[in-house]
Amino acid sequence: MSLATIGTRLDQLQTMVATMTAPAPSAPSTSFAGALATAQTSPSTAPATGAGASTAFGAEIDAAAASNGIDPALLKGLVSQESGFDPNARSGAGALGLTQLMPGTAASLGVTNPLDPAQSLQGGAKYLRQQLDRFGGDEKLALAAYNAGPGAVARFGGVPPYSETQNYVTSVLSKAASYRGTIA
Repeated sequence: MSLATIGTRLDQLQTMVATMTAPAPSAPSTSFAGALATAQTSPSTAPATGAGASTAFGAEIDAAAASNGIDPALLKGLVSQESGFDPNARSGAGALGLTQLMPGTAASLGVTNPLDPAQSLQGGAKYLRQQLDRFGGDEKLALAAYNAGPGAVARFGGVPPYSETQNYVTSVLSKAASYRGTIA
């Protein structure tokens, strides 16, 4: 497990603990069961329709995918892998938000606040679209470029021989297939 993954998971766990220990506005209980019930019925995480359904930010994922001409299930798989749907995710390397954009990449994509879910999703979808275009629509190569950089993909003539990148590509494609209801 990479340090970035550990850092992201730690942030997710800290957010979950904070949610569980904060008093719920609609319920007097601060128990785990009360916090879980509140989290599951929160309007901000209500399921939407389409490939982004059944997760937080489903409508935003569908919108970002549609406006950038990419498969919403692929974007959903990427977001799941990158941040676990945590809009405040931060990696040890400095990547931020749902799509874990590096500050320089975010700025080049017009993203002024990578922690804003809508901006992060639009920026991540736009960057993924750029990689799909660069690598002839090949999802494996585009995802490898998203993770390791397009230079590494070009240098190796395919998915780089980095275990983190190879696992990343496999995981995102598997999640996307699951979101589509197909077998990876």
